[in-house]
Amino acid sequence: MEANPSSSEPLPRYKRDLVAKMKVLKSELAALQPQSGHCRLEVSRSEVFEDSYRQVVKMRPKDMRKRLMVKFKTEEGLDYGGVAREWLYLLSHEMLNPYYGLFQYSRDDIYTLQINADSAINPDHLSYFHFVGRIMGIAMFHGHYIDGGFTMPFYKMLLNKSINLADIEAVDPNLFTSLHWMLENDLTGVIDTTFSVEHDSFGVMKVHDLKKNGRNIQVTEQNKKEYVKLYVTYRFMHGIEQQFLALQKGFNELIPQSLLKAFDERELELVIGGLGTIDLQDWKTNTRLKHCTVETPQVVWFWNIVGSYSEEMRARLLQFVTGSSRVPLQGFKALQGSTGAAGPRLFTLHLVDVDPGNLPKAHTCFNRLDLPPYPSEEKMMDKLTQAVEETCGFAVE
Repeated sequence: MEANPSSSEPLPRYKRDLVAKMKVLKSELAALQPQSGHCRLEVSRSEVFEDSYRQVVKMRPKDMRKRLMVKFKTEEGLDYGGVAREWLYLLSHEMLNPYYGLFQYSRDDIYTLQINADSAINPDHLSYFHFVGRIMGIAMFHGHYIDGGFTMPFYKMLLNKSINLADIEAVDPNLFTSLHWMLENDLTGVIDTTFSVEHDSFGVMKVHDLKKNGRNIQVTEQNKKEYVKLYVTYRFMHGIEQQFLALQKGFNELIPQSLLKAFDERELELVIGGLGTIDLQDWKTNTRLKHCTVETPQVVWFWNIVGSYSEEMRARLLQFVTGSSRVPLQGFKALQGSTGAAGPRLFTLHLVDVDPGNLPKAHTCFNRLDLPPYPSEEKMMDKLTQAVEETCGFAVE
């Protein structure tokens, strides 16, 4: 494989192509950014969803493209990017939370999200979906990520691509199996089905026609392909068409549809959500050490602890120090610090001379973690875990 000329580490081809596409996207979006003015948001931590909604829903599209400045009420601190990242992280968790009824998990065992067909229980739901689309657009426009993954068909729909039977497999394996079986086998005299679907709406069984008068039309060997196609569309779009269009409209107000042409759905997922899993070796290799060395016991212990953490705890640690639980596509070497700073700011471990009773302290603008000189790995594990699990506020400077 040829090396990527712009870096010492060769990237796998799919990533390399994506990095190139993202560079182009970045310059195209930069050309759309107004030269002056700011997109200012002031929100309280406890009301991050409602506060953001009230402000963003009133904005004009061009104002959302101005330089992003986010402030948490009652907290001091300039926003060099760390605060905006954290705001998007907290907001994603609220707005995508199935508890609010806008989204639901596509399956109990996989935490990918899809639009909830019963979202209309909230009368303003379309306005909320428009808002969610705008937030996704704001994140992408300003080079941040949304913390949460949708189903692959959702990304396909954002690209205006049609959905097919294979797309159902990950979301609804049982339905996939039965529809696939129908296509592969002769149905004559075997199956008694009409062009309609029964579904449960708030505990009441309802019948939905897949085409006009569908409940009275038998599925036969001749028309089964049409049935499968209609069923697939129904499975993904039933009851969510209006919601999806509202979301897509908000998203396109920031990201013109024409700029998405270069991407496929898997790439779009990475552009919107960043990389899900964290490569420990990459993290280690691209960490800067201040007032300590690779051999310093506290540094050795730190990596032992991170190695013992679950994927979720690693993500939370990363979020604690950098404001985001996601890693840029190019990996840790591309971690950005304050937007005012030129180029990347590496993850930094800083050994500080303070009382070992203190908790480690994070500076999200600089991607830096201040570690007291703990006397043992156990003590460090205890303090680091406590800091990561308890933080809500960040030390900002």
